[in-house]
Amino acid sequence: MKVLITGAAGFIGSHLCDKFIKEGFYVIGLDNFLTGSPDNIAHLFGNKNFRFIEYDVTNYIYIPDDIDIILHFACPASPVDYLKHPIHTMKVDSLGTLHTLGLAKKKRARYVFASTSEVYGDPQIHPQPESYWGNVNPVGIRSVYDEAKRFSEAMSMAYHREHGIDVRIARIFNTYGERMRLNDGRVIPNFICYALENRNLPVYGDGSQTRSFCYIDDLIEGIFRLTVMDGLEGEIFNLGNPEEYTILELASKIIQKTGSQSTVEFLPPMEDDPKKRCPDISKARRILNWEPKISLDEGLENTIQYFKLKLNKNKKNPADGGA
Repeated sequence: MKVLITGAAGFIGSHLCDKFIKEGFYVIGLDNFLTGSPDNIAHLFGNKNFRFIEYDVTNYIYIPDDIDIILHFACPASPVDYLKHPIHTMKVDSLGTLHTLGLAKKKRARYVFASTSEVYGDPQIHPQPESYWGNVNPVGIRSVYDEAKRFSEAMSMAYHREHGIDVRIARIFNTYGERMRLNDGRVIPNFICYALENRNLPVYGDGSQTRSFCYIDDLIEGIFRLTVMDGLEGEIFNLGNPEEYTILELASKIIQKTGSQSTVEFLPPMEDDPKKRCPDISKARRILNWEPKISLDEGLENTIQYFKLKLNKNKKNPADGGA
């Protein structure tokens, strides 16, 4: 079977390429390297079950091959990225979604859309079930990402209802692990890089806001099950780790695990920063028979080792930057 993965050179997309190839699929990867890196998929070049196309999905997509599954994972995903590229973020989850859904219709392919916990905004229900409609500021600074994902969900479901496309939506909560960029901007890579350099860890607000953190291997398994199981047309699943930590607790863990001399530096709160974020994964447990297996302690140790290697490599080869 052939799988098309957009955002293939990104953090999650590159791991998805590995997983589907390992499971015997032929993978066609698309990416324009706006936030992804060739390094993430370099090990796949030359693999007979992988083909890469450098392409921007906001343009019309032509693929001559038969395609069985499309996973639309292209999109800047960290606040640093989508605030730097606000219009492209909205285009990739409007035009990009339209083009990939159109391709799914033409190829009669199953379609998996990478949504986000950000569709819940600053939630008034905790933890957040899939049935919750969210509390989102439609014109706030984060709306370029939040509303783009909400629009893409609506368009995906419209194609499901109007054209019978087998659509599945994964609402992905905070995920971390190897292949995140040094300058990614999300809290775990930020904290690890600052701690390894003995710089103060920036905490916005008082640090009492909570997040849940899912290790990349666990997330990939959840996405794979959501993708390959039959009978899930039109279904939406939260995928994330329901263990909840305050940002201060996370900072303390990372300082301890890195043996850093860093301390916490409190900064003004970020606009529309959710106070709580934690998935209700009872649906994924029941239907996908999935839940995270890797603890935050184990996942952080793996991730810290990865960032140590990246930082050392950059010191030896400063031209490599933060890719």
